[in-house]
Amino acid sequence: MSLPGDCLRCGVCCHSDSSEYVWVTGYDWTRLGGDATRLAHFIGSRAFMRMKNGHCAALEVRRPTVGPPVYFCTIYEQRPEICRVLARGSPECLSEFETKAVHVARAG
Repeated sequence: MSLPGDCLRCGVCCHSDSSEYVWVTGYDWTRLGGDATRLAHFIGSRAFMRMKNGHCAALEVRRPTVGPPVYFCTIYEQRPEICRVLARGSPECLSEFETKAVHVARAG
C-alpha cells in the first residue's frame, strides 16, 4: 500500500483507539472556540480531542457509492497544533501510515 496523493484519501493520522491520542493545548482550546467542549475533553488535567468510532471526532468520513472513502477535517482552520505539525509525507506521517494504513482501510 502506498501513500495516497493527498490527505483527503488517507486520514490515517486522525485514527487511533487511544482517548489520549491528540493533545490539545490551552491555545488549541481557545482556537477551537465554541466547538471546544464538543470536540475535546479533559483526562485529568490534560485536554485531548474526543475520539469517535476510532478516529478524531472532528474527522468526517464520506463514503461515496463508488471509490474509497474521503476524509475531511471539519475544523481544519482551528485544528490543534499537533495536527498542523504533521505534514503529509513527513517522517511522522509515513510512520503513522506504515503502522495504521491497513487497519484504517479495512474500517473504511
